[in-house]
Amino acid sequence: MNLADVIRTIPDYPKPGIMFRDITTLLGDARAFRRAVDELVQPFAGMKIDKVAGIEARGFILGGAVAHQLSAGFIPLRKKGKLPHRTRAVEYALEYGSDAMEMHLDAVKPGEKVMLVDDLIATGGTALAAAQLLKEAGAQIVAAAFVVDLPELGGAARLAAAGVPVSTLVAFAGH
Repeated sequence: MNLADVIRTIPDYPKPGIMFRDITTLLGDARAFRRAVDELVQPFAGMKIDKVAGIEARGFILGGAVAHQLSAGFIPLRKKGKLPHRTRAVEYALEYGSDAMEMHLDAVKPGEKVMLVDDLIATGGTALAAAQLLKEAGAQIVAAAFVVDLPELGGAARLAAAGVPVSTLVAFAGH
C-alpha cells in the first residue's frame, strides 16, 4: 500500500493555487492508519521516549497513537486559551499575522525526551514554534515526525537546521 494514494488532494483549498493534502481519508482507512502509525514509530522503537507532543488537531490523533505504541505520555500542544490549567506560550508568525501555541506548565519535566508529531510539515512555522515551546520547558526533542512533507516549502529543512531530527512518510511536490 502506498500511503500517498490514500491521502486526498483538494485543489484550491483554502485559497486558489493551494493543493490541500487531506489525511482524513488515511485516518478513515484502518489499514492505512495502522501502517502510518507503525511507520512513524518504527525509526524510534527501542529508543527511550518519555513523551510525545502532538500539535492541534490532527497531531493529537497521530500523536496519541504514536505515544501508545511507544509506551510514552502525551502532551497536547494547543491554540491559545484552550488548556484549562496554567500554561506557557510561544507566539509565531503566520503568512498573515501571528498565532500562539500553549502547553501546560507541568506537561514536561526538564531533560525528558520528547518526540513531536503532526500530520504535515509545510513551511515549518508551527513545528518550529512547537519545538521552541518544548525546549523552553527543558525538553530534549529527539525527533519530529510527520506523515506528509511538502519539501518545496522547506519546513523539514528548517526544523533540521534548528537541530531537530525530522522523519516524514510521504512527500508531495508543490504547495
